[in-house]
Amino acid sequence: MYLYFMKPTTLKEIADKLNISTSTVSKALKNYPDVSKKTKDLVNDLAKTLNYKPNAFALNLRNKESKTIGLIIPEIVHHFFSSVIKGIVSEAEENGYLVIILQSNESYELEKKQIDLLLSQQVDGILISLANNTDDFTHLNEVIAQDKPLVMFDKIAKLVRCSKVIIDDRKAAYDATQHLIDSGCKKIAHFRGPHLAQNAIDRFLGYKKALLDNHLPFDESLVFFCQCDDDSFEEGVQNAQQLLKDHNDVDGIFITNDLIAIGAISAFNKLHIKIPEQIAIVGFSNWLMSAVISPSLTTVDQPGFLMGKTAFKQLYKEIKDRKANRPILFEEIILPTFLIKRASTKHRD
Repeated sequence: MYLYFMKPTTLKEIADKLNISTSTVSKALKNYPDVSKKTKDLVNDLAKTLNYKPNAFALNLRNKESKTIGLIIPEIVHHFFSSVIKGIVSEAEENGYLVIILQSNESYELEKKQIDLLLSQQVDGILISLANNTDDFTHLNEVIAQDKPLVMFDKIAKLVRCSKVIIDDRKAAYDATQHLIDSGCKKIAHFRGPHLAQNAIDRFLGYKKALLDNHLPFDESLVFFCQCDDDSFEEGVQNAQQLLKDHNDVDGIFITNDLIAIGAISAFNKLHIKIPEQIAIVGFSNWLMSAVISPSLTTVDQPGFLMGKTAFKQLYKEIKDRKANRPILFEEIILPTFLIKRASTKHRD
């Protein structure tokens, strides 16, 4: 079996068939007023017959834009990030942009290589949520040094001067912990994220402040670290088991993401620990699974789709501002969150 591929039709081929210049063909296709209607009709009819397609790459080069943006996220399968991707792609398509999606796998080294790759591809701008272990921001500052728009979302670096789209992680964590306190919990543990991730830091600080504001003691031994990677479910299982061994009088847990929380619920169910009667649990993100696990998980709703749309809109604004030589104003956009109360906590309201 043989496959035959046809070369794309060029302006010169149309011009030769009609015995006119390539510049006249180009003008006719662009509907210039100095080309007669008869010539325009001939050119457009032949272009349609020959399935002529404009060379978008060449056109974009002339306009000094690629009509592509880069997106780097820690992991694609994560429910929150898949929602973010949908928001970004939907907004990008509306504005004629393609999105190059790269996954850093929570690796700083891979993240650096991906930034270099996107810069070499001449993307018009970059959206990024940082890997958990990113502690050097040289590669991000290189993007800014090359005058490329950079917008960070969710997991950010406060020291990098660029626009950011986030939630108030500290407030959301405070409200989650306060809900546990309001429902009667007196000894509350926290399964937190990695040391370096800013959102993990802020969620920990929100948890701690809620305890202190309610005159409950803060106990470092009740804080369990999680890597928040592909083994998040298993981390929830292991931390739940360890918690029962070390502190069997804990009556509440605030957990940094839903997958870890679901792992914890699974462990408690197997050990016949009643939720929420013995231990109440609040998660974070509002994954699909959080509503269907038994008992269903009380969780902070994190607006992934809206975050994606908002991040692209900010990036697109900065792309247009640079093209028009307008001053760039970096913005920190904080999106709202709210607590979804389900069966894993007691409700007094």
